[in-house]
Amino acid sequence: MARPAVWLFDLDDTLHDASRASMPQLHVSFGEYIQLHLGLTKEQSDALRRRYWLRYGATLLGLVRHHGVKAAHFLDHTHRLPGLEQRVRGHRPDLAALARLPGRRYILTNAPAAYAARVLGALGIGRLFDGVIPIEAMRMFGRLRPKPDARMLRRLVARLRVPAGRCVLVEDTLQHQRSARRVGMKTVWMQRWLPAPRRRGASRRPAYVDLKTRHLHELHRRFR
Repeated sequence: MARPAVWLFDLDDTLHDASRASMPQLHVSFGEYIQLHLGLTKEQSDALRRRYWLRYGATLLGLVRHHGVKAAHFLDHTHRLPGLEQRVRGHRPDLAALARLPGRRYILTNAPAAYAARVLGALGIGRLFDGVIPIEAMRMFGRLRPKPDARMLRRLVARLRVPAGRCVLVEDTLQHQRSARRVGMKTVWMQRWLPAPRRRGASRRPAYVDLKTRHLHELHRRFR
């Protein structure tokens, strides 16, 4: 394949083991926030959170659209995560492979900027990226448009001044890769840190995925 000009890397469960570092704590903090601010029981909160995640790809979008929740308030209160840095764990050879990739590299994450900075700092790889595009930056016409919104991805490609076909999205989430392919990007399904509930079906490769892998050094062989 043509050598990529831009690499877009997801963060959680792509560059580090978020199932260990942050996801259990985030599930708790999301639930507690919804219970407190919407006056729901734990069972109601869990059901609402899952329904919005399935419908919008991000729980926050449903809370903003249907309950008037302020995105900045939600992100601040749910991502404080004491002790996060001590739990962050990456794969050293994978992270070393990042430095050898040609082209520009960006983090594209549905997490907030402060959280992304903490994780990248704990991994010691912040210097390897040309920038971080967090959820706060994924706005169009005043509204949040996080992954997997194809309109946001098209606008991002235009801002980066690169043909979509020379962008590669490296992700653990297939829904996001499907949108990236609609825009014309290349896609890599990173499986090293897939949590147990999502490993079912991981042996298949959907048509919109160019490469599925557990090792980032394979990017050098596939994209030249």
